[in-house]
Amino acid sequence: MSDECFGHPRLAAIYDPLDLDRSDLDAYVRMTEEFGARQVLDIGCGTGVFALLLAEREIEVVGVDPAQASIDMARAKPGSERVHWICGDATALPAMRADLATMTANAAQQIIDPQAWRRTLRGGYEALRPGGRLVFETRDPAARAWEEWHREASYRVTEIPEVGAVESWVQVIEVSEPLVTFRWTYVFAADGEVLTSDSTLRFRERQEVGTELVAQGFAVEDVRDAPDRPGKEFVFVARRP
Repeated sequence: MSDECFGHPRLAAIYDPLDLDRSDLDAYVRMTEEFGARQVLDIGCGTGVFALLLAEREIEVVGVDPAQASIDMARAKPGSERVHWICGDATALPAMRADLATMTANAAQQIIDPQAWRRTLRGGYEALRPGGRLVFETRDPAARAWEEWHREASYRVTEIPEVGAVESWVQVIEVSEPLVTFRWTYVFAADGEVLTSDSTLRFRERQEVGTELVAQGFAVEDVRDAPDRPGKEFVFVARRP
C-alpha cells in the first residue's frame, strides 16, 4: 500500500512542485560516482527524480515503486525511456546484477512492518552483484524530527502551473515509538477540493538497522552523516560480500 500523496493521481501530480529542493539527492549522486556504479536499482523511486538524474549520466537504472500514480508521473517525464520502471517492490524484481541499490528520502522508513523490511533488504541483496552496495538513509530517533512536523512550521501556499494555488501543511497525529504517524493536508484553490494523506514512518535505532542488514547477508561498510541533515540521520552503506 502506498500513501495517498504518492498513489492519488492529483497528489502525485503536485508532488514534485511541492518539493523542488532535492539537494538531498546530491550525496547519492556522489556515492554513485564514488562506487563506480553503472547499474543502479532505485527502490521507492517515487516520481523518478533520482532515477532520471542517473539516467542523464548514462547509468542504467531500474526504478521500482508500489504507487502506480507516481510511476505514471515518472514515465511521463522527458528521458523516462532511459529507465526501466516497475510498479511493485523489491521483493519481486527481474534478475539483476546491480552495482548499487538505493532508498532515498523516506523510502526505508516507510517500510514499517518488520517482515516487509526484512524482505526488502533481502530483495536488495539478491539484486546486487557480489561486491555491490545498498545505500539508504534513516532518521536518528534521538533527534525527534517529528516535533517539528506541525502546521505552524509547515504551512505554505504554492503556485503550480496549470494547477493554481495549493495550500499545504503537515501535522503529527500519533507518536507511538518507533512509529510516528502524520497527516499532510492539501487545499486546491481552483475548486476548493481538500485532500489528505496519512503517512507512518518507523524510526529505527542504528544498532537495529545494522543487525538486520547483517542478518540478511550484508556487511555494514560505513554509517555516514547526511549532508543535508547533519547529526540527524544515519546513511548506511552495506555491501554484498
